[in-house]
Amino acid sequence: MATAKFGSIPDADIDPNGVFKYVLIRVHDTEDDSSKDIVRGYAWAEYHADIYDKVSGELERAGGVDCECLGGGRIKHDSQAKKIHVYGYSMGFGKANHSVSTEKLQARYPDYEVTWADEGY
Repeated sequence: MATAKFGSIPDADIDPNGVFKYVLIRVHDTEDDSSKDIVRGYAWAEYHADIYDKVSGELERAGGVDCECLGGGRIKHDSQAKKIHVYGYSMGFGKANHSVSTEKLQARYPDYEVTWADEGY
């Protein structure tokens, strides 16, 4: 069950172009046992933890939720070709479930070709 808290949290937020790290985060409602998985990927991040720390900090400071990192990887986003490819893993958090991540990205970018692979770093 999705709570009203989750309505303002986008399922996916990634940079518009390039190759960059991403994390899959589970956001838990602290008042019940509901949760929502979100994808965040940014080129500014040197480490996967940089993304997780920033996003989880902002969400938790807003109140009512706790965050947990489910893993990470990389995203290659080509907005001109309308393609997103998800692959790789995070040294610190392990590999995210790329099928869940691509599902979230496909919903956010319905006119894109979104693919994933377990190969690569």
